[in-house]
Amino acid sequence: MARIAGVNIPTAKRVVIALQYIHGIGPKFASDICAKVGIPAERRVNQLTDDEVLRIRETIDSDYKVEGDLRRETAMNIKRLMDMVAYRGLRHRKGLPVRGQRTHTNARTRKGPAKPIAGKKK
Repeated sequence: MARIAGVNIPTAKRVVIALQYIHGIGPKFASDICAKVGIPAERRVNQLTDDEVLRIRETIDSDYKVEGDLRRETAMNIKRLMDMVAYRGLRHRKGLPVRGQRTHTNARTRKGPAKPIAGKKK
């Protein structure tokens, strides 16, 4: 099992798919990395040599922000919005949808399960 950027990559999958298990690498970045390193798209992780794994690891470390660094940057951006009391920061703080969605109905993912209101029933 190859370990890249602190993540165990599944060995039976194709390299392009397996790289997407790393937070911050999607389909486009995965195919870009394979093209830079010179690995064919149909190659599987268990067919990679140690040298190829090392080149993939070095490419990701030098060119992409992934895993812990990316999560930390995202958290700092949200914290910055909250500290300067921006509208988006207030929505984050209250646990409500941030991007203008309606909350009268729906928004259950952000608001949590529905809480009954006492005395509402007739």
